[in-house]
Amino acid sequence: MRRFVTDRARRAVSASLRGATRPAAPSPAPAAAPALSRPSPSAPSAMAAYMARAMSTSAAGTPPVSLDTINPKVLEFKYAVRGEIVTHAQKLEQELHKNPESLPFDEMLYCNIGNPHSLGQQPVTFFREVLSLCDHPALLDKSETHALYSSDAIERAWQILEKIPGRATGAYSHSQGVKGLRDEIAAGIAARDGFHASGDNIFLTDGASPAVHMMMQLLIRSEKDGILCPLPQYPLYSASIALHGGSFVPYFLDEETGWGLEVDELKKQVDEARSKGITVRALVVINPGNPTGQVLAEENQKKIVEFCKNEGLVLLADEVYQENIYVEDKQFHSFKKIARSMGYTDDDLPLVSFQSVSKGYYGECGKRGGYMEVTGFNADVREQIYKVASVNLCSNISGQILSSLIMSPPKVGDESYESFMVERDGILSSLARRAKALEEAFNSLEGITCNKAEGAMYLFPRLHLPQKAIGAAQAAGAAPDAYYALRLLQATGIVVVPGSGFGQAPGTYHFRCTILPQEDKIPAIISRFKEFHEKFMEEYCDVSCDEAPTSTTTESG
Repeated sequence: MRRFVTDRARRAVSASLRGATRPAAPSPAPAAAPALSRPSPSAPSAMAAYMARAMSTSAAGTPPVSLDTINPKVLEFKYAVRGEIVTHAQKLEQELHKNPESLPFDEMLYCNIGNPHSLGQQPVTFFREVLSLCDHPALLDKSETHALYSSDAIERAWQILEKIPGRATGAYSHSQGVKGLRDEIAAGIAARDGFHASGDNIFLTDGASPAVHMMMQLLIRSEKDGILCPLPQYPLYSASIALHGGSFVPYFLDEETGWGLEVDELKKQVDEARSKGITVRALVVINPGNPTGQVLAEENQKKIVEFCKNEGLVLLADEVYQENIYVEDKQFHSFKKIARSMGYTDDDLPLVSFQSVSKGYYGECGKRGGYMEVTGFNADVREQIYKVASVNLCSNISGQILSSLIMSPPKVGDESYESFMVERDGILSSLARRAKALEEAFNSLEGITCNKAEGAMYLFPRLHLPQKAIGAAQAAGAAPDAYYALRLLQATGIVVVPGSGFGQAPGTYHFRCTILPQEDKIPAIISRFKEFHEKFMEEYCDVSCDEAPTSTTTESG
């Protein structure tokens, strides 16, 4: 029965890919509109009726909104993290619920997106205690509360409510966010970096993504403005640049050196873009890396800061994975800390750093909290950033509160400190074990090489596919890594994202796999994946199989 289902699934892959690439049938020509008799201008009501009929019949057969009439920039961008593979996975999950025996697996294993709580990670107790008390302040006046909540959570809730005008968590706040919460975040940044930070430079947002969009709105004037972004990259950046009408200027990370970022590569790409008449406005750096998982060395960061200073670029530092470090010889350094340690001030370098409550050990994606710290912009420009922020009125208050909490967690001596540290360290150490287990499993397989995950939440293995498999993908009208990911999904229920959705060096193929499924699920993922991959390679093996690398791991220096 399982073999029959597997064969059927394989046929379904080809049909699915062919269907996705088959041109749509031409639409039938619209029927001719009936002739209208023009009424006398002296009859106003008749003229109004005539105009209504004319407007409706002139559009007969043509919808008011179609792919031909929407903003072409929307059609242009792609967001693979929630793309076709995930859509197909959701359909399979529905089928699995209706008929559990219909597929060759008994559960879906989502490894496609950094959404920790959806995969079983539990919220941090202290954060949720404070949030619940802030959202329902009446609890603070009840005697039972002291038996249910830690004393420092109760005290923190009172402190936060005092900072919110009217203690109204359901009201709009200042468009940059509640001033007292911004000051709390700034204090956390200063404690982390050892350099002054100001709440006036903090813009609280619904996650980091809106902050990225705000900066693209600010910097991009036309297609002649370019933003320098890594490849592979988190597709938020290419999507936002496309939506705002700019030019995506790629620089390639070096897979052979553990996804290293070389300043020579940055210079090469900037010069090439400028030769084409593009004004490069900013450099995006994702540290730790998404989807690649590398952590930049301090000396490397200094060279990047120096490059931005010399080239007159805004440095956009995506630092949302700053808590996710899994190797002992690396640690997180913010780019602001690096710049200040080099003696650069606000007058020397425009720098924007992004942080989010969705990642780290907290993983509160649904709370939509985050911020950007904006430094190095003059007062006139800052006023325009505030104007852009004010269009959205404000970010949600729960996300603002949580953003302040992650930058000011319990401290030594607080009642919650020990339990908080157990939760925090337990989550991070488990993530490190999962990353290592998956990395070793991938590297044990013929035709896959995988760099170490030094940080973040992902592995980005390289597929060394047989030419026969590449030909099969091309015949199906799919990118080879997308073809592989769909076959994997159909056979195992494992959901990954093709590397082509993140950008990659020409002629290379990858996939992104999160390390987020709970630890007890990792053996099943490895077992299913290994069985599928070995059968896939056997099915498509040709002369090139003998040349496929195996068990080769490179690490960044």
